[in-house]
Order: sequence, then C-alpha cells, then structure tokens
Amino acid sequence: MSDLSEQTLNASEACQLLGVTPATLYSYVSRGLLMSHARDGERSKHYARDEVLRLAARRKDGRRAGHVAQQAIDWGTPVLESRITQIEDGVMRYRGRDAMALARYATLEETACVLWETADADPFAHAADIAAPAHWPVLREALRDRLPLERAMALLAAWPPMRDLAGAQWMRILAAALLDTEINKAPLHVQCRTAWGVAASFDTVLRAALVACADHELNVSAFTVRCVTSAGVGLSGALTAGLAAVSGPRHSGDTLRVRELIDAAMASGDIASGLSVRIAQADHLGFADILPGFGHPLYPEPAGDPRGRLMLDLLQQHAPELEKLEALLSIAATGRVLTGQSANVDFGLAAIEYAFDLPRGAAQTLFVLGRSAGWIAHAMEQAASGSLIRPRARYVGSFTAPI
Repeated sequence: MSDLSEQTLNASEACQLLGVTPATLYSYVSRGLLMSHARDGERSKHYARDEVLRLAARRKDGRRAGHVAQQAIDWGTPVLESRITQIEDGVMRYRGRDAMALARYATLEETACVLWETADADPFAHAADIAAPAHWPVLREALRDRLPLERAMALLAAWPPMRDLAGAQWMRILAAALLDTEINKAPLHVQCRTAWGVAASFDTVLRAALVACADHELNVSAFTVRCVTSAGVGLSGALTAGLAAVSGPRHSGDTLRVRELIDAAMASGDIASGLSVRIAQADHLGFADILPGFGHPLYPEPAGDPRGRLMLDLLQQHAPELEKLEALLSIAATGRVLTGQSANVDFGLAAIEYAFDLPRGAAQTLFVLGRSAGWIAHAMEQAASGSLIRPRARYVGSFTAPI
C-alpha cells in the first residue's frame, strides 16, 4: 500500500469525507482551497486524501468558531493551523503516528526527530559538544536545593545569547539544568535514570513517559512558545518562555499537587476516605474537575487520558515487584470510582515519581524535558510561517462612560 500522503480520493469519496455536494467540491477547487489531479488515461479528477482531510478539519473548526478566518492567529481570530500533533476521538498522534504506540519503543530523541521532521539522520549526535558557561557551576551550587523547574528557569535565563545552537543542543542543556548534571550525550532517559540513581530495568518506563509528554497540541506552554517565536525570539527565549508557562499549578505544576494527593491518601490509612476529603476541599486549580490527577477535557471517558493509562500499564509490566505499586493502583481505581474519571498524565507521572522513590519534582522534570521536543517543533513551525501572532480582543467594557 502506498504512503498515506500519496493516497488519492475520487470526487465521490472526497464529497463524502467533506459532507458536501459535487458542485461545492468543484467550487473549492476553483477557489484554490483544494487541488484536483488527473491520472493518465482517466477523465475523472482525483484529490490527495491528506488535502481533503485538512480541508475537512478547517471546515469543522470554522463551524465551531462561527465561520472565522482560517489564517493563523495573525491580527484576527484565535485559530492556529499546525501539522505537529492531532488529538481526536481520544487518540493523540505525532505527525500522523499514534503517540502512545511510539512511546512503547521510541526514545525521546527519535520522537523529537519525528516532531521536527528533520533531514539530519541524527541531530543529537553532536548535541553535547558544547561547554557550559563559566558561571554555571556557581549558579548550580546556589540553586541545588530548588525544585528542578525553578533551577532550569534560572540556568537557561543565565545562558549567554547563542542563536546558532540547534534544538538538540538546547534539549541537552535543559536536561543538565533540570537534573543538575553536566551536559552529556547519553540518551535523555538514561540521563534521568543515572541522575536519580534507579535501576536500568526501569528505563522503559522513563523513556515512554518522556515520549508521551513530548507534545500535546496547542496547550498553554506551546502557545506561549509560538507567541514569543512569532516576535522573532530564538530558541533560548522560546524555551525559557515555555518553562515559565509550565511553572503554574494549572499546567505541569499539577504533578506536584498530585504527588501531595498520593502522600495524603497513603498517610490517611484509608484511601477512599483520604480522597474523599480532598474532593470535599474543591481544589480545582488544574484540569481536573473533581480531583487532581483525574480526568482531562480532551479525552472522553471511559477511556480517559491515554498517557496516564500508558504509564500505569508500563509500571505494572516493568516494575511489578515495587511495594508501592499496589497502593498506587488502588488510588487510581478508587479515584475513578469516586469521580467517574480516569487517571491522567499528571497522575501517571506522579505515580512514577512515587513508585521509584524519585526526588520531589522528578515528575515535573519528565514532563518538561519531554515537552521541550514539542516546544522546539512549535517554534520551528511558527518561525517558518513568518507570521506575527496578534489576536484581536473583543471589547466587552462600558460603552457609555462619561467623558
């Protein structure tokens, strides 16, 4: 079978996918919204399947947003087109590949190459061939007791302006800042395992967690990265902006709250009682409607967030002997009964941190290091577009204020 991007549809098939009549299909062609192609020896026209699917997605978004402009967020309506990640029907895909399937075998470096569509066979091969600035050791020592994200924000902000560094190099630098290590060329999941002093048998879980977090469409941090990139900022500034965006409790900071939830549930002596107390507190700072670490608006139940499901599955497969695992699974099951929602990515990451006895903030490190691959992909895509992100505001204030 030919590659998906090379498949074509006849007019009838294209009309069916778009939900339009042949006359409307032909009008799309005449307006330049769709290209038709003639095959040798055939009079009928054919259409690239990917182009038809993209047009269908634009029409769907247009109806949802009230037939708004199709341009990126460029002096207009907040609709931004991207070819990086798709989330639909509970499935997440990186460049058309099932992200959870990819997480079961690929490294973060390989996933980054998928997200970046790089022509370089191995952009990470020489990514560690860079020396940290002279003041880094002093800053590292001063920041040693800070949470990994706080340390990384300070260290990246203090890196001298170097616009010629590539994405792979910045990921190595970020890993060193998060893990408080020297910049090195070991696989990123191995760097995490080594810094945390855990067994090599847990590599599969750490590697998959990084890949599962690599991108998540147009989330707060990715949008922030695209905004600053559109203003002409380089990767250093874009990554620093992404770190600032995830520092709040409603993004990756939710992993810290979930870890607290796990600790409280374990200390209560009765998991159901401990979770019920947290539900009664109505602590709705993150995505969770009822309980931190459960539910996600982009993933309908009963399946829920595939990232959280993957991490719990891999913990059972590759660390079944861990004494804390049974309690974690009990928290996940009890939380689902109490809320009707499945464990999400934040719970999965916090569960890895708790099960492996990792230092506080390790779950957030996995999230941020994984997500940096997506941030760089969004920065590259935005820079290539050449557009400035500048949505308009809808004024809803007073129209009759006295002069």
